[in-house]
Amino acid sequence: MRRILKAAGTALAAAVCLTAAAPAASAAPPRPHPVSTWAPSTVSANQFGYLGAVSTGLAALASLPDPDRSPAGANDFGCRPSAAHPYPVVLVHGTFANAYDSWSGLAPVLKNAGYCVFALNYGESRPHALMKATAHVPVSARQLASYVDKVLAATGASKVDLVGHSQGGGVTPEWYLRFNGGAAKVHQLVGINPSNHGTNTSGLANLLDAVLDVAGRAGKPLGLDSPAARDQTTGSAVLQQLYAKGDTEPGVGYTTLVTRTDLVVTPYTNQFLKAGPGATVHNILLQDKCPLDLTGHVGGMYDPNINRLVLNALDPAHAEPVRCAVMPVPV
Repeated sequence: MRRILKAAGTALAAAVCLTAAAPAASAAPPRPHPVSTWAPSTVSANQFGYLGAVSTGLAALASLPDPDRSPAGANDFGCRPSAAHPYPVVLVHGTFANAYDSWSGLAPVLKNAGYCVFALNYGESRPHALMKATAHVPVSARQLASYVDKVLAATGASKVDLVGHSQGGGVTPEWYLRFNGGAAKVHQLVGINPSNHGTNTSGLANLLDAVLDVAGRAGKPLGLDSPAARDQTTGSAVLQQLYAKGDTEPGVGYTTLVTRTDLVVTPYTNQFLKAGPGATVHNILLQDKCPLDLTGHVGGMYDPNINRLVLNALDPAHAEPVRCAVMPVPV
């Protein structure tokens, strides 16, 4: 019972994403704010440090005054990709999150590495919601499709690389790839703790869905009314349709970055993909690379070991060894 209560507490904390009350969002494709001020960064430093879920919470608090703000280094629509990095990187946040709280660590790292970096906000229930990516997955996938088209038009690139967390690294970009023409416009998808194949949320998915149904009536301005959560519950109609013809699309590369201590997308083995015809898949278990990294679901975006694995996935020809930082907190 103690383990169940602990898992429930962790899952609920992840669901609210350590955030507080704020106005909410619309289903129309959101417009990114102008590029944020950017200063050079390294793979081992960012303004919130590398404290896993604590960093995510601090970034969420910083986004309260403006939930639509861009993370540093992202959304410079004047950026032109270099020959070394010809594909712009589009960062896709997860459920109950936003671009700023998700990518304030990784966006400047990618920018400093020479990439054109973009980060969208999507799936809002009302304008300017603090917690986004709550809409039905097919709705959010259409918004991602519109945003990618905008990035391609602005940069002149032939394709983009997608890097996403949870829903943003799993079912929403995969729906876009399969049903919205994304496979012709995406070079690869890198998923951090991706929601591939859905989740039973440590056995509490049905309870959490019921809680969200009740909370949504009063908390819709926060984005608590979340069809996206139900879409990602194991066995949902969205998941059945998405994976009916396999996991992958021809011509796309896939990398999954998975942690054994994930208590939100469970079992964690759901996150691994199987390559179909014409696709490549690299399934990476974090603890195989760094045994002392216990980062869980919420903290993955602010984990320096995962950030190095993202850089290696985007540019395998110049991959560097992961200098494993000890991350002892499993959230």
